Amino acid sequence: MSSVPAHPSVRIAEPPLRELIDACVMCGLCLPHCPTYRLAGNEAESPRGRIALAAGLLDGAIAADPATLIHLDQCLGCLSCQAVCPSQVRYEEILVGTRARLNELRAPSRLLRALRDPRLLTRAARLAAWTRAWRWLPRLAGLFPRASVLHRLAQVQPIVPDTLQLNKLPAAATKRSRVALLRGCVASVQDRDTLQAARYLLEALGHEVVETAPGECCGALPRHGGDNAGAARVAAETRQTLEASGAEVVLTCASGCHGDLRDQVRPRGVRVADALAFLFEDARWPSLRFRALDKRAALHLPCTQVNVVGNVGQLRAALARIPGLSVVDLPSQPRCCGAAGSYFIENPAIADALRDEKLAQADALAPDLLLTTNVGCRIHLGNGLRETASPLDVVHPLALLARQLDNAHP
Repeated sequence: MSSVPAHPSVRIAEPPLRELIDACVMCGLCLPHCPTYRLAGNEAESPRGRIALAAGLLDGAIAADPATLIHLDQCLGCLSCQAVCPSQVRYEEILVGTRARLNELRAPSRLLRALRDPRLLTRAARLAAWTRAWRWLPRLAGLFPRASVLHRLAQVQPIVPDTLQLNKLPAAATKRSRVALLRGCVASVQDRDTLQAARYLLEALGHEVVETAPGECCGALPRHGGDNAGAARVAAETRQTLEASGAEVVLTCASGCHGDLRDQVRPRGVRVADALAFLFEDARWPSLRFRALDKRAALHLPCTQVNVVGNVGQLRAALARIPGLSVVDLPSQPRCCGAAGSYFIENPAIADALRDEKLAQADALAPDLLLTTNVGCRIHLGNGLRETASPLDVVHPLALLARQLDNAHP
C-alpha cells in the first residue's frame, strides 16, 4: 500500500490495511451518525458498508468499477463514525488507505487533481482576488450544468473583507514566546480576516508571531483524495518552514488543518495547538477586556472541531468573554454541513442537501451572525446564504473576538 512516509515526530503507527479492516465487527452502531447513510438509507453509503467494500476490493472479490467506487468517493470523511465506534476502528486510515490503493488503479482527471493541489488552488484564488474575478465569475456559472465542477467553482465567492478594522496595538516591551501561524492554502486567501485576528490577539498577549507562506499547508486535500505522494511533498515543504521558524508551537485557525498538521507535518519538538485554545490557556488571557455586543450568534461546530481538535468547551468559554453576546449551538445532527475540503465542489447534491439542513437550523434560531471554525464550512455555508440572499454573516470566532478586543498589552 502506498502511504505517506512517517516523520520521526509522528507517533501513530500504520498497521496493514487488512488489520485495520478486521478491527470492525460490523455492529452498525455508527450508522445513525453517518451523514450519507442518513440521506441515502443505503448500506453502501454507511461506514460499515464502505469497510466491506474496502475489504472486497482488497481481496479482489469486488471489481474496482465506477458503480462501486462512487460509494467510497462519496464519503465525507467527517469521522463521526470513528468518534462513536466502541471497537475504536480507525476508519480514517481505512478510507485514506483504500483511496490511495485505488489511485494506483485509476488516474483522477486533471480537474480533480487541480482541486486537490494546495499550491495550485492558492495561486488560482490569489489571481481571482487580484483581478476581482469574483465579481463576474458567478455570471459564468449558468453556462455549465448545475452539478458540474465548473459550475461549483464559478459560484465560490470571497466571504471576507481584505482586512479587519482593528485598534492599533502598542509595541510590547518584551516578547514572551515565538509562535508559528499556519496560513494554509485556500485559507490564506479566503480566511484572511481570521488569520489577521489570530495574529492580533496573539500580539495583544505579547507573543511574537511568524507565519507560513501562502500555499504551505498540511496536505489534507491530496491525502484525503488518495494522493499520498502529493501530500507527503506538501507536508515536507511545510515541515521545513516550521523547523526554520524557531517556533516551539505551531497554531491552526482552521479545524480541518489540525489533524494532518499534527500527525503528518509537525517537526520534532514542536507542539501543534488550536489557535483559540492556545489563547484561552494563556495565563494573560483573563486580563483582556472585550467590548459588549448585544447580538445572538449561532455556533456551527465543524466535524473536525468535534472529532479531531476538540476544545469545544474552551471555544464556548472564550466567546462568553464578550458581554451581551448570546451563543446558541446549532443542533448536532446532522453534524456535517457538507463542505469536507473539496467535497462540496465534487459532490454537490449531497453537499447541498446537508448544507440546506444546517442553514434551516440556523434560520430557526434567528441569529444575527453565524460562527464556524473551519474555512471550508465557512465558504460552503456562505455560498448557500448568498443563494438565498440572506444578510447573515459567517464569521470565525477569532475574528469576532478580535473585533471586540478593548485593550492592548496587559
